[in-house]
Amino acid sequence: MVRIGTWNLENFFRPGGPAGPTTQDAYDAKLSALAQTITELAPDVLAVQEVGEPAALQDLADKLAGYAHLATADPDERGIRVGFLSKLELRDTHQVSTFPAPLRPIQVDDTADAVDAMGRPALVGTVTTAAGTSITLITCHLKSKLLTFPGGAFSTRDEGLRARYGAYALGRRAAEATTVRDAATQLLDGKGKERAVLVLGDLNDEPGAATTQILYGPPGSEIGTRGYDTPDQGDGARLWNLAARIRPADNRYSRIYRGTKELIDHVLASHLVAHHVDDGDLTAGPAPDSIDDDPNSRRDTPASDHRPLIATIDL
Repeated sequence: MVRIGTWNLENFFRPGGPAGPTTQDAYDAKLSALAQTITELAPDVLAVQEVGEPAALQDLADKLAGYAHLATADPDERGIRVGFLSKLELRDTHQVSTFPAPLRPIQVDDTADAVDAMGRPALVGTVTTAAGTSITLITCHLKSKLLTFPGGAFSTRDEGLRARYGAYALGRRAAEATTVRDAATQLLDGKGKERAVLVLGDLNDEPGAATTQILYGPPGSEIGTRGYDTPDQGDGARLWNLAARIRPADNRYSRIYRGTKELIDHVLASHLVAHHVDDGDLTAGPAPDSIDDDPNSRRDTPASDHRPLIATIDL
């Protein structure tokens, strides 16, 4: 049995950084709040997002018992990155970033600039459970739905500008999902019934969104439908969304945006893993506060604006 989860820590910088807590007291309060939740949920491995300095993740590990293995990817322009916090040894960690060929560079703003890689690299790592099963994990944080306009503004009255930047964000999120899916496809190599692979992280969209569905692979099966129990040729490549294992169904959310509950953080599992997770084996942490479009308003808030999701896997 192993417990593996994901959590967006929300601008987890040390004090004095470009975002996150503005004072040492506020930082200490955030450290304590994060550590308390992680201790209560007790994951063996936690995929994390929105880590500022790697030293901040080390500070968090120092407040916990047994999390001796850490890894982080390179940061984005804002200085946040993904990583792992683990009780189990992490092996073969490496980044995934460049869009797979023949996917071309994409437009991301009103300039002529184009990008050919993820804004925040994904991170791959492998752990071995107490039962001896090797599980390869990909943690990722796809392009946000919360838009940033020219000059760093979080809102605009120019509806043409809003529409264009919404399209840019959607295109970037789709390209990033394609990049992560390509990495997962290579790891699975058509052997998802024998290989344990998990994709975890903040996908910035819900289970039915087109960008999220890119990650699932071949269509035709979802947990709770006939296709889940009926073998077919696509099972070797599929990633199953474990959201259906959250009970009760009205608890399937990880963020509250303007009072609306959204499930934008996900745990996707290969066939082998998904068939060792039962109803109720994906659980969520404490309910977060509702947020709006201005992340700066929460700089000194100790709690994250996301809930952690933890999967208990019988492997």
